[in-house]
Amino acid sequence: MIHKIKELLKEVEELKAGSADELELLRIKYLSKKGVVSSLMNEFRDVAADQKREVGKYINELKELAQNKINELKDGFESLKSDDREHDLSRTSYPVPLGTRHPLSVVKKEICDVFARLGFSIAEGPEIEDDWHVFSSLNFAEDHPARDMQDTFFLQHNPDVLLRTHTSSVQTRVMERHQPPVRIICPGRVYRNEAISYRAHCFFHQVEALYVDKNVSFADLKQVLLFFAKEMFGEETKIRLRPSYFPFTEPSAEMDISCNICGGKGCPFCKHTGWVEILGCGMVDPNVLDNCGIDSKIYSGYALGMGIERITNLKYRIKDLRMFSENDKRFLQQFEAAY
Repeated sequence: MIHKIKELLKEVEELKAGSADELELLRIKYLSKKGVVSSLMNEFRDVAADQKREVGKYINELKELAQNKINELKDGFESLKSDDREHDLSRTSYPVPLGTRHPLSVVKKEICDVFARLGFSIAEGPEIEDDWHVFSSLNFAEDHPARDMQDTFFLQHNPDVLLRTHTSSVQTRVMERHQPPVRIICPGRVYRNEAISYRAHCFFHQVEALYVDKNVSFADLKQVLLFFAKEMFGEETKIRLRPSYFPFTEPSAEMDISCNICGGKGCPFCKHTGWVEILGCGMVDPNVLDNCGIDSKIYSGYALGMGIERITNLKYRIKDLRMFSENDKRFLQQFEAAY
């Protein structure tokens, strides 16, 4: 019997397995309840008393060797799988850094979230528009400067096809399709034929809001503006409204907020006035409502619009608008913790 066990020890020492299934078969062969070691234990009962000590020693050695060998083969398979994961041939040869959200996207989401809490839903429209939705329906006169080629990009030499200069065109499209109440916010990219510099670009981003219903007043607009300013720039923020002119609103106003850098005390950023202009607003002109098929004798509304770049500058103090569109990773990585 000792000779038999010695042969098994040599056999176990040379065990090999090409797969996990083969390894499991080896484990069953040697270490299961009906395996080789278990069979030897059954034969051990018939061994002469003077040989039991030596035979038992060899059986234990065989059991321990079989267990260690199978564990060694198992560890080899697991290490191979780990190496496969670490050396994925489909991966690039250089590390790919994770991207970050663009600061304009971060601020746009903040603005939309504020108005969403006030019941506004998001509306979108085409960037390539026609004259009616961009200008005529919004009460722009035929000789209004905004229609000039120096301000607007027209397509295919067709004065009726152009790149939208504001997202107000989305408002007119919604009012044409839906009767009040209308409560929407319109974020999007707009285009104007301007020289590119640190303070201007030929494209930028706007968010405009519109609310039309019965008995909407300027007081409703003021409360929305105050809520928005406090949510975006802090509870201590103050607002002021200055009379202005827009073809599509009457009365019209521009809104300033107390400078969030100096707290309204005056600094170079606010030109020592303590105030910074952030948006335009007003009550929707009755002509605009009538142009869109809404009875201005029954309904009234307010509209407001702001540049996302302007709000982003106020929040993060970015001095050059060109940085928003240059795709410089060093600039974008500064906003990893902005959301």
